[in-house]
Amino acid sequence: MLDVKGEEEEVGAMAWRGNISKSLKELRILLCQSSPASASTRTFVEKNYKDLKTLNPKFPFLIRECSGIQPQMWARYDMGVERCVNLDGMNESQILKSLEDLVKAGGATKA
Repeated sequence: MLDVKGEEEEVGAMAWRGNISKSLKELRILLCQSSPASASTRTFVEKNYKDLKTLNPKFPFLIRECSGIQPQMWARYDMGVERCVNLDGMNESQILKSLEDLVKAGGATKA
């Protein structure tokens, strides 16, 4: 049996993914190609980039690889305002939650 209400809640909970381009001007993810500290960030990018880009086709998702760098996610908002989240030690779901928080913070500034 299909739980329609549960599906609606899940779709609603993920609706923020389609609002990235409305809330942010740019998203930069910095990571190392080989360090263990960036492993979860690399996996996050591999699993989520395609869906996020499909939902926000013209939005600039910038993935920057640099040897030895600590994984970070930078969100740029209106008027050059930027916020950074250190991704070191986070798992994929924590990284996704951090992105959601950055997107919602951008939406709150436009309200």
